Amino acid sequence: MEIKKISATKVIDAPAEAVFAVLADPNQHTELDGGGMVKGPEGKAGPIGGIGQVFAMNMHQDALGDYRMINTVTAFVPDSRIGWGPAMDPDCDAAKNFEGVDVSGHTYTWDLHESDGRTEVTETYEWTGVKDPQFEQLFPLVSEEDLEKSLDKLAKAVG
Repeated sequence: MEIKKISATKVIDAPAEAVFAVLADPNQHTELDGGGMVKGPEGKAGPIGGIGQVFAMNMHQDALGDYRMINTVTAFVPDSRIGWGPAMDPDCDAAKNFEGVDVSGHTYTWDLHESDGRTEVTETYEWTGVKDPQFEQLFPLVSEEDLEKSLDKLAKAVG
């Protein structure tokens, strides 16, 4: 069976509470993006507070131009685990390029394990939920190196 996920791990010199606070703030996600696609939330986004919450993020890729993703929170355990599954906003201009294609099913999840005031953070990018074969051909959309860059940026953002 094909493995449909990648992950990267880094120990950050900060308590899990501080790391989680940055991850739970969509307004800071641009600073964390190792793939260079995240441009910022649609409007001023409140903090992520639980599974099922939705927030919109403006994005850009050279091949697609500007587009918007609707993110649904899929994991939420304060100071321990947070994640979301993006899907293309059907109302954005780039969605025309994917008419009839289900552009969802992938997730980003961060697991935090604190020890002695430091936090081991693992970011996992998974696409096992992608059902559309046309969309699945594009995966992975980010690399393990991109995840490592994101964790380095997270360490800087925390402090």
